[in-house]
Amino acid sequence: MSLYMSVFSFLSLLFKYLDYAFPNLFQGYYVDPYQSGISYYMASLIVMFPLFFVLMYLIHRDIARDRNRSEVWVRRWALVFTLFIAGITMAIDLIVLLNTFLSGETLTTPFLFKVALVFLVSAGVCMHFIADLWGYWGEFPERLHRVGYGAGLLVVLAIGAGFFIVGTPMQARVALLDSERVADLQNIQSQVLYYWQHEGKLPGGIAELNDSISNYSVPTDPQNGQSYRYVVDGAHTFELCATFGRDSNGEPQPTSGYASVPVPAGSVGGTLSMGNNWQHGTGQTCFIRTIDPALYPVNATTPVK
Repeated sequence: MSLYMSVFSFLSLLFKYLDYAFPNLFQGYYVDPYQSGISYYMASLIVMFPLFFVLMYLIHRDIARDRNRSEVWVRRWALVFTLFIAGITMAIDLIVLLNTFLSGETLTTPFLFKVALVFLVSAGVCMHFIADLWGYWGEFPERLHRVGYGAGLLVVLAIGAGFFIVGTPMQARVALLDSERVADLQNIQSQVLYYWQHEGKLPGGIAELNDSISNYSVPTDPQNGQSYRYVVDGAHTFELCATFGRDSNGEPQPTSGYASVPVPAGSVGGTLSMGNNWQHGTGQTCFIRTIDPALYPVNATTPVK
């Protein structure tokens, strides 16, 4: 189980790196390194691979003391089963490659890398345990040590690459807080639009969005609990401001789905965000939004008799 989890985590981690290095922005597919599971697969490798390494060391040490242990039925059954899984994986990998090619689909760079990774890792596992089944490692234990060190080096490099992408735990926490701030601003923007469509005007202050009946409460900054800045710039234009801990570096940010019209620069105390994106810099950033009455007309209401 430690072997299977290590191989799965290793491949999944490299797949995430490929998705991050080759983002498919035209299809709206972007991997957020802080929300994509990279940290989980890194943690799995850090725990499971050393466990697998230690268990294999203990098994081969016992076999070196007593050769009959290599013929224990449960061990040979596990080796044969692992070879079966590795062989099936390679066959399915080639089928997927040929099917994609014969179907006329585009063989993208990340897809080819993923196919090659699955095949190479499966082939490496297959070769290793065939040698184990034939007793090769018992005759050449120093070569087994080299293979172990080589596999360990690959895992260390894979985990190290994750720290370059995700950063330190402190940096990951800052990114998580910024993500929550963006989500809060999207939520407030939705409520402002809802208020406009029902009242025919923008709320004069952010506190007017609180509604005890619908149990809506305006969110605050997740780190210090301070209110977000909301400023009305006109009949249809308003600003939402927050203080961020890091620069989004031009990475695509999630949108709330409500269209807005760019307005001239002039936001107070921050960076102007054009359109409906949520890219931000470090420190206070203001997002200017303009509601188009043609797209979001005020709802007609019937007076209560």
